Amino acid sequence: MANKNDPIERHVMAVLVDNEPGVLARVVGLFSGRGFNIESLTVAAISEDETYSRINLVTSGTPMIIEQIKAQLERLVPVREVHDLTADGPHVEHEAALVKISNEGAARREALRIADIFRARVVDTGVDSFVFSLTGASEKVDSFLVLMRNLGETEISRSGVVAIQRGDKHGTPNLLAGIDTD
Repeated sequence: MANKNDPIERHVMAVLVDNEPGVLARVVGLFSGRGFNIESLTVAAISEDETYSRINLVTSGTPMIIEQIKAQLERLVPVREVHDLTADGPHVEHEAALVKISNEGAARREALRIADIFRARVVDTGVDSFVFSLTGASEKVDSFLVLMRNLGETEISRSGVVAIQRGDKHGTPNLLAGIDTD
């Protein structure tokens, strides 16, 4: 039974689905219909013939809520597999961000200095603005954004988290293992 003192945990999930119209709407509908939040969502085809897609999603909840989410995802018709990467062990998370900052003078120079420290690339420049491209862990992107917001007006576009289990071929769950892809 759930205890209101149970910790809220952040979980990254990889969901293998049939690549067909309406699948994403069903997954999102499951979350919204039950009042669960999706903090990040990415989706792309992963099989050569594009019959399967991988949905990477980040959500938070008590351990009981996370188990409910996994169980309900597994029951959706187009869902083939659900992997809770957080529970399954070490994994790598990455996201990309484009950050446009408008500023002048010393703040402009400081933005370039901070971008260099974070290894952000300048992908566009104007008389009073820069657009930086940055990749890395969400925490790195968050830290960069805090600093940029202090230096001028910002506009932000983030990709959302993509994640994959760490390890060699034999230790990594294969999201297409056991599925006939012919």
